[in-house]
Amino acid sequence: MTGYIHQLESFGSVDGPGVRFIIFFAGCPLRCKYCHNPDTWDITKGKPYTADELLAEALTCREYWGEKGGITVSGGEPLMQIDFLLELFTKAKEQKINTCIDTAGGPFTKEGAWFEQFRRLMSVTDLLLMDIKHIDEDEHVQLTGHTGKNIREMFRYLDGIKKPIWIRHVLVPGITDNDEYLMLTRDFIRTLSNVQRVEILPYHGLGAMKYKDLGIDYVLKDTESPSAERVARAKEILECEKYDGWKQ
Repeated sequence: MTGYIHQLESFGSVDGPGVRFIIFFAGCPLRCKYCHNPDTWDITKGKPYTADELLAEALTCREYWGEKGGITVSGGEPLMQIDFLLELFTKAKEQKINTCIDTAGGPFTKEGAWFEQFRRLMSVTDLLLMDIKHIDEDEHVQLTGHTGKNIREMFRYLDGIKKPIWIRHVLVPGITDNDEYLMLTRDFIRTLSNVQRVEILPYHGLGAMKYKDLGIDYVLKDTESPSAERVARAKEILECEKYDGWKQ
């Protein structure tokens, strides 16, 4: 089986516990206004790899992982290539490698063959890093071009099977940097029992040049990063310090 990969990173330190080998998958169904990797959207632009080829690359870095490190798949959206991802993680577990998925949850459904593959994938996945793009459904569609209903359903499913997750929330002035929305997001997080960590990611426009190179209009080009005070306020509302059930 072949997967389509955007790029590889040998020594990731922020995408899961310990030092991680990060595999960025090509392809994503969402079109988030603040996405800083629009070059990952098109799956056909990815480089083909087999699972064995990726594991061989990863294992050259294993001595640096320590006890908690391992492989993180990111994107793009790795769940778009769920059959290949299942093969990759099944083989990784045969090598006793810690596995982590960084996902926005866009492809999630509890129907058909995809869900059966997802259930199998969870048996070989140790941790998921998940975004809450926007808690309000209409705002979610405006921000991502995609419904958030199935993504919230994914959060609830993962809670039901007690699969550990880290939650990330991008703070964007004028979009998500709003106390009312943050409080609603907090209330949703409080319904989940499997959350180990909550992070605020301040918006930045560092990916704007990629849009220019790709000939895509960057609609947030005039949006500034949130102030330190607003970031602190968001962390306070989302109770980020409360979630410390992990150790780096």
